[in-house]
Amino acid sequence: MDRVRGGGIFTRRDFYIVAARLFDKNRRMIKILFLGDVVGEPGRMAACRTIELYLERGDADFVVVNGENAAAGRGITPKLAIDLMRSGAAVITTGDHVWDQKEIIPFMATEPRVLRPANYPEGTPGAGSIVLDTPHGPVGVLNLQCRTFMKTALENPFLSASAEVGKLRAETPVILVDIHGETTSEKTAMGRHLDGKVSLVVGTHTHVQTADERILPKGTGFLCDAGMCGPEDSVLGRDWEAVVGQFVTSMPVKFPVARGPVAALGVLVGVDPETGACRSIRRVAERYVP
Repeated sequence: MDRVRGGGIFTRRDFYIVAARLFDKNRRMIKILFLGDVVGEPGRMAACRTIELYLERGDADFVVVNGENAAAGRGITPKLAIDLMRSGAAVITTGDHVWDQKEIIPFMATEPRVLRPANYPEGTPGAGSIVLDTPHGPVGVLNLQCRTFMKTALENPFLSASAEVGKLRAETPVILVDIHGETTSEKTAMGRHLDGKVSLVVGTHTHVQTADERILPKGTGFLCDAGMCGPEDSVLGRDWEAVVGQFVTSMPVKFPVARGPVAALGVLVGVDPETGACRSIRRVAERYVP
């Protein structure tokens, strides 16, 4: 796998921290890259390399990544969150595995760019949304979790979405929503619910990239699932033999993160910074051989 210049794995970029006087009001489009669930070390390497490439080439201005499986496939640690942000990720979203690594709980109090789903009950540590200043104007990110077939039943994500988007739109029309859920129906319904109110609704959690990218009638970009950043020769990033073994025997089995060729999957959108409307959308699939 390629390594970045200087022999290290990560290069620090604070590209999204820019004084208001430096905003480029004449730019027609802000390019936002979203990468799906990062699975273990292979997924982190693929995600970081892809983020750096897209920023270096000017293919992306702002990057969001779902990091909830970054720690060996379960949760994320403060160190791994910092590594992803140093590679250029402006915001890290999560989902149902957000609390699997307990040290992330106090870290969220000091790092607002790592989000947990906004529809957790009031008083839950961390935040579910954020607005960051960029050279092209402020960008909002909202993290939500579905309820259908999910282990932890949270508050109604549709009601939470309406409330949170209302607050975010007071600061910016450019808003990305990560809707973390199991069913295509609930994620597609969220896209319709927020059409015309946000720039992009993208699903996570299933680790399988869908082929339904489109711009909805009122101007919101939509992709039902971004896919994952992780090993391709696997079952959802895990060793396929172990997963098949459990299906065959119905006995408890550990699922180690798989090895081999990796892919970073996601979506790239072009957004009008004045209106927040999505003007272009395409799926991303970057592959690497170790």
